[in-house]
Amino acid sequence: MTQPQIQVGILSADELHVVNNPVHSSFIIKEVPVGIHFHWERKEDQEFKGELKIIRAENKLVAINIIPVEDYLISVISSEMSATSSIELLKAHAIISRSWLLAQKEKASRSDHYSSIIETEEEYIRWYDREDHILFDVCADDHCQRYQGITRASTPEVKDAVEYTFGKVLLYNEKICDTRFSKCCGGITEKFESCWESVPHPYLDSVADPFCNTCDKKVLSQILNDYDLETQDFYHWKIEHSQETISDLIRRKSGWDFGIIQDLIPIERGSSGRIIRLKIVGSRMSKIIGKELFIRKVLSETHLYSSAFEVNKKQDKFILNGKGWGHGVGLCQIGAAVMAKEGYTYKEILKQYFPAAKIKKIY
Repeated sequence: MTQPQIQVGILSADELHVVNNPVHSSFIIKEVPVGIHFHWERKEDQEFKGELKIIRAENKLVAINIIPVEDYLISVISSEMSATSSIELLKAHAIISRSWLLAQKEKASRSDHYSSIIETEEEYIRWYDREDHILFDVCADDHCQRYQGITRASTPEVKDAVEYTFGKVLLYNEKICDTRFSKCCGGITEKFESCWESVPHPYLDSVADPFCNTCDKKVLSQILNDYDLETQDFYHWKIEHSQETISDLIRRKSGWDFGIIQDLIPIERGSSGRIIRLKIVGSRMSKIIGKELFIRKVLSETHLYSSAFEVNKKQDKFILNGKGWGHGVGLCQIGAAVMAKEGYTYKEILKQYFPAAKIKKIY
């Protein structure tokens, strides 16, 4: 197998503003959205190497960057976290980012189409995954992996980590692992099937994580880029809504008029405590919703940090006490950063979060 090229969807817009940069043999795309629908959403001018392909789809212009996998990884690692992170963490992240990417390409080549929505009169279960992109392999935002070209400053350490792990992936039963990662698991990781399709992935099981509860600013700065550092209450967090506010929020975000929200009842939780199915009880209707990301979307203007929360009602208030940031499946970035700081190798870090997988060089 030779190193593949991949196609990354950068931006879909009515107009594209592109500037060539002959000094870097690159191009700059103006006003690229970052953190779409998350609380840190904003726009940036971003610079890219490789080829630019522009297509028209649904009356929009779509900018697609075509680039070799290893060059893509240098950007991903520098975008997903700080390029100054410890070398063992960078090596571990290079392997899981490569594995996830190649697993997505492999899935896209199959003909097994499936629905990501299960709906009955009483229940609406939805998850978000590979069917969301048909024009390119992956997108450039948090939905897939953050990819911001050469916008984020890289370092020799990042390039060394990618080169050291060149072509290495995680395998389970000789298949490339669909590795996942999140910012902070909150003390225990979640199973794959709690967040996406109900197919067990033995290498994405739930494992205890004693590392990610940290306030060490030096460690956190390795994982949290400038706009991420605006978020500081990610391990334990609390959200309060008045009954009126949460009723309006759920109506707008779900599209259903529940009336006045009377209760939020967890029906099913995953191994980490994340809610997989939540019953919303209103004065006009009740419905069970899931999975974790849809729950997070419905209960926030952007996204709740996670679905690992307890519901407390106090007079006319709903208080959500939660833990963790993200879906919690696979590698916990902050936990891995702490492990690297404490002297663990990249192999030991990967063994912590993917105990059933093995590392293998495939090109």
